[in-house]
Amino acid sequence: MAKTKNATKKLCPSTEFFYEPSLKALDALGGSGSTGEIYKKVLSIANLSNEVVDEMHSFTMSEVEYRLMWARTDLKNFGAVVNSKQGVWSLTSKGAKLAKSGKIDTKEIKKVANFNKKKSKAGEEDDECKKKDWREEISEILHNLDPYAFEKLAQRLLRECGFSDVEVTKKSGDGGIDGIGKLRINGIFSFNVAFQCKRYKGQVGAPQIRDFRGSLGTNIEKGVLITTGAFTREAKEEASSEGKRLIDLMDGEELINKLAEYGIGLNEVKSYEVDTEFFNALEAE
Repeated sequence: MAKTKNATKKLCPSTEFFYEPSLKALDALGGSGSTGEIYKKVLSIANLSNEVVDEMHSFTMSEVEYRLMWARTDLKNFGAVVNSKQGVWSLTSKGAKLAKSGKIDTKEIKKVANFNKKKSKAGEEDDECKKKDWREEISEILHNLDPYAFEKLAQRLLRECGFSDVEVTKKSGDGGIDGIGKLRINGIFSFNVAFQCKRYKGQVGAPQIRDFRGSLGTNIEKGVLITTGAFTREAKEEASSEGKRLIDLMDGEELINKLAEYGIGLNEVKSYEVDTEFFNALEAE
């Protein structure tokens, strides 16, 4: 049993480790930031190794992203941060003071966060964490899609994102390009774009980025690589290397977010909580 535990032990630091860098990241970003901005800033603050950064929690989420998600939830329950429906996180006055003072008691934050979570409706998890079940379901579906079906899904998504003349290339002989299209900005500027789809349960590395870039013809201004998995730190650095053709990246988490945003294969379910006290009061009158 001891060997099994050691084999599965995570390299990533605990959730509590990310309290301080999360607060400092938001402070450095001017008091607010998206999850992506916070993630990038935390990496620079925490100085984590590539081995830790690239460790996976699930098919679409790294262990660092997972721990950061829960760190934000704890900080929210503690009263240090708040988040909007648009996914932007902001420091409260309490959080701003903590970020600047550097005096962060992780045990106290965890204690208060757990207490406040239990006080909320039957201890329900934060909305961000409740998304886990349906996200895992759609992730499994995406991984099991036929490769050509996945390319057609990417075609539909890019059209919803504003691309036109989107075509999926033939199933073979495409030189690494799965589709092409045009992106018009403000009705004036247009770019020829090529996209590649990778149904990965792991990570896309820098070599795959270089291979895709090498397949782009001179008539292609931009490349988009879409995966159901994740990108290593080196892959992200390679995609944005100065002096090279930039490659835009969409990992599994962002892919699922976009499918939800445009309602592609996902239907939003709304529900209501019945106020029994209201109806009881009517009968009592």
